[in-house]
Amino acid sequence: MKDGASCPAPPWLSIVGIGEDGIDGLAPVARRLVEAAELVVGGARHLALADPLVRGRRLAWPSPIADALPEILAQRGRPVVVLASGDPFHYGVGGLLSRAVPADETLCIPAPSAFSLAAARLGWPLQDTTLVSLHGRALDGIVRHLHPGARILALSWDGGTPAALARLLVERGLGATALTVLEAMGGPNERRRRATAEGFDLNDVAPLNTIALEVAAAAGGLVVPLAPGLDDGLFENDGQLTKREVRAVTIAALAPCPGELLWDVGLGAGSVAIEWLLRHRSLAAIGIEAEPARAARAAHNAARLGATDLRIVEGKAPDAFAGLPPPDAVFLGGGLSNPGLLDAAWSALKPGGRLVANAVSLQSEARLIEAFQRHGGDLVRLDVSKAGKAGAGRVFVWRAAAPIVQWRARKP
Repeated sequence: MKDGASCPAPPWLSIVGIGEDGIDGLAPVARRLVEAAELVVGGARHLALADPLVRGRRLAWPSPIADALPEILAQRGRPVVVLASGDPFHYGVGGLLSRAVPADETLCIPAPSAFSLAAARLGWPLQDTTLVSLHGRALDGIVRHLHPGARILALSWDGGTPAALARLLVERGLGATALTVLEAMGGPNERRRRATAEGFDLNDVAPLNTIALEVAAAAGGLVVPLAPGLDDGLFENDGQLTKREVRAVTIAALAPCPGELLWDVGLGAGSVAIEWLLRHRSLAAIGIEAEPARAARAAHNAARLGATDLRIVEGKAPDAFAGLPPPDAVFLGGGLSNPGLLDAAWSALKPGGRLVANAVSLQSEARLIEAFQRHGGDLVRLDVSKAGKAGAGRVFVWRAAAPIVQWRARKP
């Protein structure tokens, strides 16, 4: 061993996955850890499942569970076990604990997750299946994954989740979707039942359940496609809407990458922020809107299209920027008549961040030309024409929309 090197202390915090089969499903090393722990933490159900092995003090999770962290950390260096459902690092408590305790101080012994158990029961390859958690999350979050032919496994919030999900599917024209409800997998009370969304009649569903969906859409069913540039009709609006063709170009110019944050300044109907979020589940967006009615409308659009994590700040830019996390990208769809807005948005951007601004009026266009001259980037003009009827006859002509000047730039 080199001078100055030291052996790390052995892990004191063990995270043990436990299933509905209780201690019978625990590996020998997991059993020994539970028996030796001075503090055992878990849900009431977990503590009951491990009861024959627990020798130390018990701590049931409070609400919120983060309130237990100080008591866990106070035991640093002494044996502590946290019991969790299945795989603690797949939609489990492992993420919370890892933010408080370094990885070299922990030992994790996972059990099969609910996803793995459900896939094994159904014969579904996990790599070809979409995995979603509805536990503690908005039900509408599943909407972005509802594509014809998709197989989805969803963790439920409670026994009412399957029926609520069936109603959502019917409302969206996806009533032929098959739902399999898998309850208490791995335990003596395991049960598996199947119904279509439109014929859903399963009663007395256990709180601990996982839902398997095989999505089927009727003609005209509401499905959110993968491509940017959603139909304008999907967004309730009062006229302040970045139109479909321009929106597709705008999303391409914003160039979202996983994990990035967008500020959509002048949110309007929320179309740009929503389409940003739909590109990848790790993306985040903050919409800034001064009009309460528009903010509420954008929130409704976001829920309907599955972008439930859109954060909306009601306030006038740039004053509303105060206290917000710095963005990786900013979209300015209006408000350029405010002389300080463009500079404030540029200043807020992270180094390497992108700013995209659209202008319709000559005054706003002049501001973008000035910004282009100062900061570089690209200045483009977007002209869109659509065919429309001329008079009462069957003759069609091109009808041009107002041209859009778009400035795109990356901050050094």
